[in-house]
Amino acid sequence: METIKIEILGTGCKKCQQLETNAKEAVANLKLTAEVSHITDPIEIAKRGVMSTPALTINGKVVSKGHVMSPEQIQPLLQH
Repeated sequence: METIKIEILGTGCKKCQQLETNAKEAVANLKLTAEVSHITDPIEIAKRGVMSTPALTINGKVVSKGHVMSPEQIQPLLQH
């Protein structure tokens, strides 16, 4: 099984931290292997076309911008 690459894009605020926690919880609930990283550099975030944080990427694709997704909202996105 391949490792899923998840990135949290944001400055490290409480919402960004909550999104990271929720993403890790979603991965654990599905018993998947994932590499979760947090991108805080505004230039790197802008390169991905994100202007509203927190944002979530899965395998390089931006799947959420500007709000904190729950683990239940993230899980279906990880199963593709």
